[in-house]
Amino acid sequence: MAEADDRAALADCTVLIVDDDDVAIEGVLRSFRKHHVPCRTLTAGDGSEALAVLSGDHPDKKLTTPVIVLLDLNMPRMDGFQFLEAVRADTRLRRTVIFVLSTSSRDQDRCRAYNEQVAGYMVKSEVGPQFARLAEFMTKYTLTQELP
Repeated sequence: MAEADDRAALADCTVLIVDDDDVAIEGVLRSFRKHHVPCRTLTAGDGSEALAVLSGDHPDKKLTTPVIVLLDLNMPRMDGFQFLEAVRADTRLRRTVIFVLSTSSRDQDRCRAYNEQVAGYMVKSEVGPQFARLAEFMTKYTLTQELP
């Protein structure tokens, strides 16, 4: 019974994947399906689209549950750092839980992201084959944390 309750709690959250790489997005989605991560998922191709989703201004993508953002850093139009700055400057959005999921393992990028109060920083090549550890982490995180 407890496992069913845990799955129900996880289903009450949305993961917004912000990445311009369709292959990476599909890898994350496939991993979530394979590991039975029951949360809802939405995608955005860059920071501008993600801001529209978070603000409720996107014409097609609406959030109906608390959200966790998985954010790539290197994207066109509005990159991940510009997105972080915009979210943290907006009083309605500043408490959004954001994890960076990037190809960059540079200490400079990691420090800059943490300065913008990200909840965690993960390098794509280090989250396991087919994003397996990412799926496990997201399940554990959402089951143990209360989202704003």
